[in-house]
Amino acid sequence: MEHGIIENLIKELTKLPGIGRKTAQRLAFFILSMSSEEAKNIANAIIEVKEKARFCKNCFNITDEEICNICRNSLRDSSKVCVVEEPSNIIVIERSGVFNGLYHVLLGALSPIDGITPDRLKINELIERVRSDSVQEIIIATNPNTKGEMTAQYIREILKPYNIKVTRIAYGLPIGGDIEFADEVTLGKALEGRREI
Repeated sequence: MEHGIIENLIKELTKLPGIGRKTAQRLAFFILSMSSEEAKNIANAIIEVKEKARFCKNCFNITDEEICNICRNSLRDSSKVCVVEEPSNIIVIERSGVFNGLYHVLLGALSPIDGITPDRLKINELIERVRSDSVQEIIIATNPNTKGEMTAQYIREILKPYNIKVTRIAYGLPIGGDIEFADEVTLGKALEGRREI
């Protein structure tokens, strides 16, 4: 076995987000210690996702069918649509077990400086859903940063003529956090998003 093939695997693994050289090296030697079948299963899963993954025709979540499982599920509340930036956001929200509506993935956030204008996102498709479906509430769950806030404001403005409820997810202090360690912006948002108990 040549040292070059391990080095090549390490180099490829460092292309993954959050994987530095040390972690890539650990992963490479772990893969080397796996059975051939386990390693092939990982390789096949990567190939399968690249060959079969596509965007849902309705919500732009990632699926291997024309319509994703969430959109096809008749037990979900189709009157509520949660707008997110990326398909990965859906996984996190679903894990919370709190939301039972549908989703709409924008596939990014507004950033005019980077050339990401409304026509580059799935905003027109969102408007179409509002027009044609029985949507009563749009919940905007874009990231709490400049791009996410700009996107949320834009969507709120563009949906005004449709006379539907547009809400924004609350954000603030994490559960188990300490107020004395919170930054001013987070604490300010927590105060603004307060609710009656």
